[in-house]
This record gives sequence, structure tokens and C-alpha cells, in this order.
Amino acid sequence: MQDYEESLSFLGTWGPFQKRVFYLLGLTIIPSGYNLLCVIFLLATPSHHCSIPHHSNLSHDWVQAIIPVQLVGGRPERSSCSRYELDQVQNLSASGTTLNLSSPQVLLSSLTQEGCRDGWTYSTEHYQSTVVSEFNLVCSDQWKQPLSSVFYFLGGLLGCFVSGQISDRFGRKPVLFGAIIALSIFSSALAFAPSWPVFVVLFFMLGLGQLTCYIVVFVLGSEILMGSTRVIFSSLCLPWAYVFGELMLPVTSYLLSNWRHLSLAMAVPGLACIPLWWLIPESPRWLVSRGRIQEAELLLRSAAVENRVQVPHNIVFSARVEKPTSEKAQSANFLDLLRTPNIRHITLILWFIWFSNSVCYFGLSFNTSSLYGNPFLNYFLLTAVELPAYAACWLAARGLPRRQSYVSFVLLGALALLLIQLTLNSQPVFTLILVLVGKFGLLAGTGVLYMYTSELSPTVIRTTAMSTCAMFSRVGSSLSPYLLQLAVFYQFLPWIVVGALSLLSVVICVLLPETFRQPLPDTIQQVAVTQRFRWPWASAPPLKDDGKSAEDTTVAPEVICTTCL
Repeated sequence: MQDYEESLSFLGTWGPFQKRVFYLLGLTIIPSGYNLLCVIFLLATPSHHCSIPHHSNLSHDWVQAIIPVQLVGGRPERSSCSRYELDQVQNLSASGTTLNLSSPQVLLSSLTQEGCRDGWTYSTEHYQSTVVSEFNLVCSDQWKQPLSSVFYFLGGLLGCFVSGQISDRFGRKPVLFGAIIALSIFSSALAFAPSWPVFVVLFFMLGLGQLTCYIVVFVLGSEILMGSTRVIFSSLCLPWAYVFGELMLPVTSYLLSNWRHLSLAMAVPGLACIPLWWLIPESPRWLVSRGRIQEAELLLRSAAVENRVQVPHNIVFSARVEKPTSEKAQSANFLDLLRTPNIRHITLILWFIWFSNSVCYFGLSFNTSSLYGNPFLNYFLLTAVELPAYAACWLAARGLPRRQSYVSFVLLGALALLLIQLTLNSQPVFTLILVLVGKFGLLAGTGVLYMYTSELSPTVIRTTAMSTCAMFSRVGSSLSPYLLQLAVFYQFLPWIVVGALSLLSVVICVLLPETFRQPLPDTIQQVAVTQRFRWPWASAPPLKDDGKSAEDTTVAPEVICTTCL
């Protein structure tokens, strides 16, 4: 891999060719970010109550009183799933019974209650129509709402599993634009879903394209760009472009309050990216790995002309040098992650940390609906905080130990989330600030975790290790929609679970060895030994006898490509 980059050193790292790839790949990631958390607005649940037929001939006072009042979080709210029996209320209204407005419960307490036989009336304060309100996914069918989110994330899980193998065989560029086209097609198809089962199938396919797009853009940029340009692209600029796509969603949702119109709008960024097919090249590194040397050489000579640099008479690719390493990597399998006690301990700890981080991140995003205030503004602020979080992660990765950085960031987020119990009902502004601080800490910690995991994993099985961590991450995101349901048992329970999982991941992270400025392990036997217990600031000093500086131990290109998962 190093010989390959030496062969391409004549191109430089920041010429017109690299700039074109840098900015255009940033544009192609916007559709993926735009669709990431569409579940929050498509599947939003407006406040609702039982519908009262117009032909019931009830007076205004009886129409207001027929809906029981319940205490929710210490506040009186109208029941969402029951009403007083309509026949009894009609008889009382027809007989001229006057409702005592000062104490209506004295009379109503003797009436029996029934379900919403005539449907529901939904609030249109924030949403004109959502999937929940159109297909009535409430009360007895409320379980369908989080299940829809699960199918979306399971689609992402399948995309995570399949996209790497397909792009390795058919190329990065076809898979990237295939995923973008799939996003546009299935986003548009959602708008015409006639029923909930059809919506779920289309939503699953949408999730498959969403994660696939991100993975391939990450890999393509990591393989085309080199040196410091690749580091900045993969760790800072690409995430920022992704966040920009996320920020577009609440603005569009605010302007288009109908979920079918929003689904059509979600297809627009993908359609706008299709002309970029003729401007974004295939990965020359992939072409070389597939033996398509002439195509790779033609592409690189074209890039050299664009950069106005001298092209060597013969571009020599040392592809054969990589064969032994790749063959060794292919001989490793999933069970090697559990073979020795040391690698097994590290693997199990990483699986849990990735799982808990994903539950907390997506659970926190879903819990925005329980915050007071405008849901569009809340989501916009929660997304905007990702920009400084990525910047802080990038700065920490350059000069601070991995374990200390992760523990510090996630501990900050966990403490902020646990303090929400003190302000949730009384101080909505402080609650929103704590949520923003919590998400900042969790996201910055997750960014550090990408690099930490790749540095802990040996070369022979690094791709497998990252893939399994990604699988557990997607399992966590699939469970996150149900986190909000815990509020039925206790109002603060979702926030307690998120904070407790974050604290637990901090505690067990202390048991992992430090990797900052340490040589990357190539074999399972070279993996650093796990700690029995060590405070996060008690990092082991860097090795001095290996003669390798921080620059020498920079994460290899194949590591950067796999951390996108």
C-alpha cells in the first residue's frame, strides 16, 4: 500500500484533481445525511384524542367533557385513547342534564369509558399529516410506529453488510451512484404508499441505500486522496458535509408539513447528484487491485494533466507486494476475534461500547419529541452541535491519548444527560442545553472510538473487527426507537438509561489498553494486553525502542477505509 502511494507521489496531494474529488464527494454525501433521521418527522406522533362524530348532537360543553382528563408527568392532559361512552353522554345531553363546569368529574366519574371507535382527531400545530396520523398508528396499533423505525435501521444493517462486498467486486463508483439513485427512487415511492405494510417495505429499502451511500463515499475519498488531504477529508470535512445534509431536513419538514410532500422532497438531493457521475472518477487503487492497470494508468495520466504535473514514462504499481498481506487477512475469520483471552476481552468490550453508543446517540435523537418547544428548532440545534463535536474529536485525535479522550467526552455527555431529571419539567431552556451538551459529548466520543477501535485491532483481522463493531452498532440503533417507550413506566427512565449506558461504557473503556503513539499490531499476538484497572489519565508512556514517531504510526489507508462502518 505504501509502494502504491509512492508511485502516485508525482500527483501531489492538493491539486485541481484532488480539489474536484474533495468537493464533489462532499456533495454526494448530502443525500445520505438528509435521509438519516427522516424517521423523526415522517413518524412523528401529533397529540390526539378520540374523534366525536358530528351527528352526535352534543353541546359544546359535552364535546369537551367527553374526553377523560389524566395526569401525565404531573400535568393534566386529555386522554389519547379513550372517551366516555358516547351513548351515555348522548342520553345525558338529550335529557337536558347540565354539566357542572366547576366540578365536572363528579358526574363523569360514574360513566364508563370506551375506545376510540370513530377514529382520532390529530393536532395540526406542527404537522399537517404524518405516517402515524394517516395510518392511525396509535393506541392499540402504537407498536407499529417504533417497528417502522426498526425496519429502517435493519435496512442500514443489511447495507453495512452488503455494500463493502459489492463495491469490492464491481467498483466504488457504480455502487455509490446506485445507492444515490436508490435513495431517490424509494424516497419518491414512499409518497405513494397506500398502506402501512407497503410503507414499511419501502422504508427498509430506503435505509439500505442510506448507509451504503455513506460507506462508499468514505472509502472512495480515502482511496483517491492521499496524505493530509485524506485525513482532513475523512475526519472533518466529510462529517461536516454529512451534518449539512442533516440540517436541511428540519428546514424542509417545517416548510412541508405533509409527510408525502416531505418524502418527495427527500428525493431531490439524490437526483441533483446524478450528473456528478461524469465528474467523479473511479478509485485507481481499486482498479489496480482488480488488475485493470491500463484503466488506472489512463485515469492517473488524466489527473496529472489536470494538475499540470510531469507524468513518469512508466507508472509502476507494486500490487504484488500486497498479496501476502491480503491472503493472510483473508485467512482470518470472525472466530479469531474470540480465539485468545486477550483479544476476546478487547472484542467484547468494544462490542458493548459500540452498541451502547449507538443506542444513546439515536435514542437521544428520538427523545427530542419529548422536549418542550418547537420540534423543528430542537432537532436543528441537536444537529448543529455535531459540527463542534467533530472539530473537537479531530483536535483530540491529533494530540491526546485515545482512552483519555473517549472517557472525557462521554463522561461529559453522561453527566449532562443524568442532570436532565432536575430540569425536565421546570426549566425547558436548561433541559435543552443539557441535551445539547450530552449529544456533543456522545458524538465526540464516538468519533474517537472509530480511531481507537482501528488501532486496537490487528492488521490480519482489522476489517472483520470493524465490521462486527458496526453490526453491534446497528443492533443498538434498531433498539433505540423503543427507548422512548420506557417513559410509560417512569418519565425520566429514557434519560436514565442513556446516561447509565454512557457511564458504563466509560467504566469498561478504562480496561482497554492505550494506543496513542503506539505501533499498530499486525498479528493477534501483538495486540496490547488489557488492563485490570487503570485510571484514564494514567496512560502508558510511548515505546521508545521502536524508533517510531507519531507520524510513523499514522493509521494506514485500509484502516481509515474500514472505520467508516
